Amino acid sequence: MLLTWIAEVADEPLVLEPTDPRVEWETNTWWLGAEDEDRRALSVSEVIAAFEQTAEGIRLRIREMGFAGVATFYVWHDEQAGQLRCSTGSVAADELPFGSAYAPSDDLGAVIEGFLNDRTPGLVAWSDLEIEDGQAEQDVPEPETAPFPVWVRSVGAVSR
Repeated sequence: MLLTWIAEVADEPLVLEPTDPRVEWETNTWWLGAEDEDRRALSVSEVIAAFEQTAEGIRLRIREMGFAGVATFYVWHDEQAGQLRCSTGSVAADELPFGSAYAPSDDLGAVIEGFLNDRTPGLVAWSDLEIEDGQAEQDVPEPETAPFPVWVRSVGAVSR
């Protein structure tokens, strides 16, 4: 089922509006989950091939639209939600609309492997959320997180 959903992304509504990134995000962002059976049955290479085909389909649609700017198709594993997410935006790979640090990459395998091997998708242990006894909430430092990997593919007429 996951491979079908990935393929369908290439045919979904697509908006490239550099002056309104919110509209792009709302229209062009997709959340893709998988049941345990799918996770066990799929190979990393099958999922990579599906996303590469989808990126190519989006690139062709953008060309047909006559869009002459920069556009990026990108995929990441949202560990908190236990989902693969993908989006298209009229931005360069180093300008994606994330609120935290990310690492643009041309290695989709690492992203897919993390998703397929996620045995507790969308679950966060209570111990990871609780404040230690005697510690005030304002004293809890923000956890340092490493940039998460995001597979990027230039799909616009211009690449940067």
